[in-house]
Amino acid sequence: MLVCGDDALAHRLAAELTDVYRERVTLVVPSAQVSRPRVPPSLRGLGRAQALFGRVSAAVRTSAGPVADAGASTTGETAPEELVRIMEAPEADDETLLAAGIGAAEALALVYDDDETNIHAALRARRLNPRLRLVIRLYNRKLGQHLAALLDQAAAVGAPDGEDTGGADASTTILSDADTVAPALVATAVAGTSKVIEADGLLLRAVERPPGAAGRGGPPLCTLAVLTAAAHDPAAGDAPAGANGPDEGPVLLPDDQTAATASGRGTVVLENVAYGGGPSNGGRLRGLGGRGAPLRSLFSRRLRWSLAGFVGAVLALAVASSLTTGDSPLHAAYLSLLDLFAINEPAIGESVPRKILQLLSGLTGLLLLPVLVAAALEGLGTFRSASTLRRPPRGLSGHVVLLGLGKVGTRVLARLHEMGIPVVCVEADPEARGVALARRLRVPTVLGDATQEGVLEAAKIHRAHSLLALTSSDTTNLEVALSARSVQPRLRVTLRLFDDRFATAVYRTLRAAHPRALTRSRSVTFLAAPAFAGAMMGRQILGAVPVERRVLLIARVEVRGQAALEGRTVGEVFQPGRLRVLAVDTSAPDAPVPSPADGDRSRPPALLVRDLGPGYVLRPQDRVLLAVTRQGLGDLLARRPATEGNRPEPGRGGRVGQGGRRG
Repeated sequence: MLVCGDDALAHRLAAELTDVYRERVTLVVPSAQVSRPRVPPSLRGLGRAQALFGRVSAAVRTSAGPVADAGASTTGETAPEELVRIMEAPEADDETLLAAGIGAAEALALVYDDDETNIHAALRARRLNPRLRLVIRLYNRKLGQHLAALLDQAAAVGAPDGEDTGGADASTTILSDADTVAPALVATAVAGTSKVIEADGLLLRAVERPPGAAGRGGPPLCTLAVLTAAAHDPAAGDAPAGANGPDEGPVLLPDDQTAATASGRGTVVLENVAYGGGPSNGGRLRGLGGRGAPLRSLFSRRLRWSLAGFVGAVLALAVASSLTTGDSPLHAAYLSLLDLFAINEPAIGESVPRKILQLLSGLTGLLLLPVLVAAALEGLGTFRSASTLRRPPRGLSGHVVLLGLGKVGTRVLARLHEMGIPVVCVEADPEARGVALARRLRVPTVLGDATQEGVLEAAKIHRAHSLLALTSSDTTNLEVALSARSVQPRLRVTLRLFDDRFATAVYRTLRAAHPRALTRSRSVTFLAAPAFAGAMMGRQILGAVPVERRVLLIARVEVRGQAALEGRTVGEVFQPGRLRVLAVDTSAPDAPVPSPADGDRSRPPALLVRDLGPGYVLRPQDRVLLAVTRQGLGDLLARRPATEGNRPEPGRGGRVGQGGRRG
């Protein structure tokens, strides 16, 4: 695997490929002597953020004692030296790519921060190796689609005569870090975890449950693994390896009986992410874009009731006039309207009931005049406000406060709106990228500096379910999080911080200061790296779930042409320890497979096996979402999962040595 980049994403991606997938990686980074590393804008205020956070940490240590490191996740690990080779080069030119071994490489990731640099390197790489799998970091979606089509065509043309590129082996995948981290950030705000996998319209998360917690958290979709007894039993940590068998480890993809009888052992289960923020006011946040009658969009409820009352009064006057004068109902209604608008002749010489009805009609017309003026003003105001930002409505609660509408915040806003989750945006720059999207979606937005007094209060932070601080400034994110916690101590907070070590320190201290409130602090590179690594492993691999020293893959496979899938029921396909069907995409066979970079969400989500039942027969046009071991995926696709003989096979119970070496 080749990884070329100039920021933290390249190093994080290399660590992901080695730690999770056990791949050999060549990392190409700019030489410190040739080009100085670029200081990201988010680090310009890092000194102020660390100083502010230092005072908070000191206060926490004084009141609560030292912060325990047990159970805290570290995000600054480096990849094993024996699996990573580092090259220093100012750019990924022909000479650099050849020296890195592009001719024998299986995949190349171009994750430079500049789109133009990635495009130039991709064109060179495709010319040097037409069979190479390319993963390119690109924010521009439309340009990415055209570039992927061009590079795929170049791969087909550049392949030697008579040689098949293999489709997926020579594929081009365009990813954006903003697109790939959006599902994880949304899941953190909704369900409190960033360990999610997005596939076919579903948002799934793998959750580790300790022994005795089988009934907590609701019924899972399935059990992915049964952990070893030592995983949750400190006393068993020093037990000899042969106590339960020399090679006994976690049981991957167990059947229901094995999972039910695994007493005293934790499990890893798969859950479907759903919003749990309480009653939402999503219907009140849809505005003109929602479905409903035009009157509901144009006029207030009070005005609609007033207009309905006047219509009823006119009908009553028409009926009374028809009964007293003996005229036809249509003629009586006409006369009542003339009296209502004061354009009829006075009822001189008419009967007393006719005179009374004319007076009542005139009085009704006088009362109707201010209502018509109010309706005109409300309609004009509605059309004028369609091009302005909405304010948070009264009584809003259980919503998500989204701070920052930059590249990442814009993608997160789109995902929250698609899931029907009420959200209030806070942005200091009126010209920010996501302000136009918030205006088009009619999402309530507060323009102002969130660190100033009154801005968070305007966003109803005291009644919010969670806070997503996603600006490019670590100082702003941290200050807003601390301010929000002072207003609502149990608020669920997710911070975007650039530096991984700083993010870990923030997480530990906030967790100690507010033990009952959920806190997550992650960098974009930490959340984006798994998606880039999965794309490098192959288009069908969507993600990985580490289980102790092994790994389960989440893959998407087409049923057509797979003898182990086509024409069989979901229950027959299940192979304990090797393969399990999670969901089935039953949409049209010609529908394109969405990627994390695609903005098209028009396809219906896949159907979970829990809804289909084990007796569903897989059709050739179906696509299945699988939880599978490497060996199971290799057997299913009739290809070797990796270089045979030099990699441990999790599905066969192989173990990786202490140093992580192969073979």
